[in-house]
Amino acid sequence: MVFSKLGIFLNMIRFEHTLFALPFAYVGAFLTEMKIPSAHDLLYITLAMAGARTAAMSLNRIIDRHIDARNPRTAGRALPRGLISVSEVWLYVFLSLCLLFYASYQLSPLAFRLFPVAVLVLLIYSYTKRFSWTCHLFLGAALGLAPLGSWIAISGRVDLAPVLLALGVLFWVAGFDIIYACDDYEFDRKEGLCSIPARFGIKRALAISVFSHVVAPLLFLAAGLILNAGALYLTGVVLAVGILIYQHTLVRPDDLSRAGIAFFNLNGMLSVIMFLFAFLDILYPLHLL
Repeated sequence: MVFSKLGIFLNMIRFEHTLFALPFAYVGAFLTEMKIPSAHDLLYITLAMAGARTAAMSLNRIIDRHIDARNPRTAGRALPRGLISVSEVWLYVFLSLCLLFYASYQLSPLAFRLFPVAVLVLLIYSYTKRFSWTCHLFLGAALGLAPLGSWIAISGRVDLAPVLLALGVLFWVAGFDIIYACDDYEFDRKEGLCSIPARFGIKRALAISVFSHVVAPLLFLAAGLILNAGALYLTGVVLAVGILIYQHTLVRPDDLSRAGIAFFNLNGMLSVIMFLFAFLDILYPLHLL
């Protein structure tokens, strides 16, 4: 019974979507000192990310459960169907925040002091669709904490390069979340919910998504240049650009049938590629100049 409920919970929060942010947390960690971090730091960064992501998605499912029940796309989720209780999900929120709290304590004093800020950002996002079409940017900011938080965890300070990297993640996430939100265009307008597609229409929303995905790799590039990253890191950015271009060939205002592929498969691939090439750049630093 316990394992069955745990399986329902992990499916509910789409635990596999941790793939979006975790590789960028590792990118931030590897670029901090341009070397492989200690096992201690990698362990607690991983635990912090697992705690933060699980808490954020659990809160989102609790806060949105009544909206989800009315939306045909989300009515089959665990909470609307009664497969798991709200009190059980609150327990997972508490445990996840405890994990994040402990992991941040193990990392650096500044990371520990910023724990309440991280929790506030994770909480606010779930409410933004009720009052602002900038909700996609808030989601991007929440995931953008991954590389910035890792940098702070290791260095104990805030620098320009990780801020640019975090902003790159912000625009990358906002761009693909806009695509995903196009599926809920009719429902959001009917319910009075806020999103860029609901506010500006699907055609303009996809154009804004393209703009976001132009800005994101430029910010990744800027962060790499500040850190004097090598050719392999820059290759990762170029491949990310290719993935983003391909992503936008899959969706059109009159055909969103492949939005799911654009949302998960390609963006999960982008995140892993950015980490892989940052890692290779540390091992084999090939500078162009």
